[in-house]
Amino acid sequence: MEGAKPVNKKLAAALSGGAVLVVALSGCSEEKDNKELDAWAKQVCETVPAQQAKIVAAYDALAKVAKNGAPEDLQKTDSQAFQDLSDGFKGRATALKSAGAPPGVEGSAKKQQDAVQKLTVLSDSYADLKKQVDALDTKDQGKFATGLDDVSKQMKDVSQQYKGAVAALRSLEQGDVKEAVAKQAGCKKAAESASATDS
Repeated sequence: MEGAKPVNKKLAAALSGGAVLVVALSGCSEEKDNKELDAWAKQVCETVPAQQAKIVAAYDALAKVAKNGAPEDLQKTDSQAFQDLSDGFKGRATALKSAGAPPGVEGSAKKQQDAVQKLTVLSDSYADLKKQVDALDTKDQGKFATGLDDVSKQMKDVSQQYKGAVAALRSLEQGDVKEAVAKQAGCKKAAESASATDS
């Protein structure tokens, strides 16, 4: 079983590069009275803490299982983690799609659509990784290690998709949008959680 452990460590390392998709919050912002934009931000931020908790827990599970475990345990944990990551990012995409473009912000519709698209692709990629892990042969140590290595290699592409999703969100969450989001309890909670995780 030693053969699978280093591979899964590589997998966890590839995943841990960006465990959280959270809006970039400015510390203090001017209070502007924009009720429509505030209402949009509230809708977007309401589900962020739950989605983030699922994403962070999935990365933690992957990191922990890398340290030890039989192939069956690795498969089970990786499969559930990929499912949770897929669900978490899909939730972010769904919330953003439902909210629509930030009202009164020039060029926001295109940025919103880009963020939704990139989050959706990321969610789909994790769903594909789950399918790959589920198909691994846990009875054959050699085949299992090789299959896990293939999953690890694919994670490099998924890491790039993750970076693209982060960039799209940051592009959307600028100026007045960033200030509106910074006032919302859900996104504040998510940002505080991210800071604690990073420290």
